[in-house]
Amino acid sequence: MTAFLSRRGAVEPFHAMDVLAEANRLRAAGRDIVSMAVGQPGDAAPVPVRRAAEVALAAGSIGYTDALGILELRQAIAGHYATHYGLEVPVSRIAVTTGSSAGFNLAFLGMFEAGDRVAITVPGYPAYRNILSALGLDVVEIGHPGEGHLTAAHLLAAHAQKPLKGVLFASPANPTGATIPADDLRELVETARENGIAVISDEIYHRLNYVAPDVSALSFGQDVVVINSFSKYYCMTGWRVGWMVLPEWLVRQVERLQQSLYISAPELSQRAAVAAFSADEELSAVRGRYEANRALLMDRLPRLGLPLAAPMDGAFYAYCDVSAHSNDSMEFAWRMLAEAGVAATPGRDFDPFDGARYMRFSYAGSPQDVETALARLKEWLKA
Repeated sequence: MTAFLSRRGAVEPFHAMDVLAEANRLRAAGRDIVSMAVGQPGDAAPVPVRRAAEVALAAGSIGYTDALGILELRQAIAGHYATHYGLEVPVSRIAVTTGSSAGFNLAFLGMFEAGDRVAITVPGYPAYRNILSALGLDVVEIGHPGEGHLTAAHLLAAHAQKPLKGVLFASPANPTGATIPADDLRELVETARENGIAVISDEIYHRLNYVAPDVSALSFGQDVVVINSFSKYYCMTGWRVGWMVLPEWLVRQVERLQQSLYISAPELSQRAAVAAFSADEELSAVRGRYEANRALLMDRLPRLGLPLAAPMDGAFYAYCDVSAHSNDSMEFAWRMLAEAGVAATPGRDFDPFDGARYMRFSYAGSPQDVETALARLKEWLKA
């Protein structure tokens, strides 16, 4: 049988997932491994979510739904924008997706043609680059030295070299945890609009901003696309349910694509997600543990010769400079896993240019895991 491999599939591996797979293999072989490799909350989905899922499952609510999602969830999401941001978002502009990953696919396919230039930040979430590349788009990676986040000036400089069709950014960001201050975010959105650049704002780490209130890009215009998910703050990674807020002119385009690509997000997950907005007390306690982990890492990592490369404003990541110990963070990550029993993600995932100097540690697990990891790293680095 003849085998064919598409060039579109020849994207960089997602190294965090490769590290996680090896960590799981070592665990299965009896090793005690502390994983700080992936951005997955250590807590289960909130109790109201699990109860809602039980009710939906007992009722047999596990079929297809409208492509844009069940009305109850879309209404709950609209209510969230009203209460958390003070923004009025019509239900008609909300699309429920199979996690934020499907949201990116739908946005890219709905807005851009193959060959269009779309900017992302570096360091940044590797799936942005990989999905854009697989879809035949021209990926423009913009660094932001000295600033910690993308600015209007960075965007204009890239646009001046060769016109951009779109820009995607996250605040708080993965892997750095850096946030874009409200005034800078406003300038960034307005500059993009003035230059005909479409804006996609990844707000998956909202509700996990430790230094300032959340500000949605929607505050600065109805023409931006916002992508969010129940995976991070709401501790629902495996449920595969997220959402998009779309300009009115893009809704039908995304709906048609959703019908063909995914049909709909899983109904069981959608019905459970409605209850996520009533779990604030439980989720606030989880967030409190992240804050404790954050404080611990901010204090201890620099003392281990792992200085922070970016401000830990939000999300649940510490992005560290490992160059005092290694000039190859990929090799460093695999050795750390094998010898110290600590899994973390090499910077190559997030920065194809300078990532060999950096590692990302996720602190979404328990305080006990973070303490154990730090103790192991101290002994391992000494040795």
